Amino acid sequence: MTYIDGFVAAVPAENKQAYIEHARVTSPVFKKYGALRIMDNWGDEVPDGEVTSFPLAVKAEPGEVTVFSWIEWPSKEARDKGMEQCMADPVFNSDLPMPFDGKRMLIGGFENIFEE
Repeated sequence: MTYIDGFVAAVPAENKQAYIEHARVTSPVFKKYGALRIMDNWGDEVPDGEVTSFPLAVKAEPGEVTVFSWIEWPSKEARDKGMEQCMADPVFNSDLPMPFDGKRMLIGGFENIFEE
């Protein structure tokens, strides 16, 4: 089964186009090194919670939108090798501006246990 890298971030609403441009620049790099699919999703119905929620998890501030993204890889091995190559790629070592505070981004790798 495939392997998924998941990301949740708080992005200032006014940076939506900058976020899309960032994705346009970086997604070909992920695909170059083996990613099957990249999905970036702008929050539409992301309620604030009292105990847990996406906005609480990323410490979203007023005017920020929660973004949920993932990268699908053929396997964990392909992901490990591909991410290493991505991090060494000139695109990821350039002055490409981050349209959000990366310190508040949630990142995780997930083994696919069910697919239909």
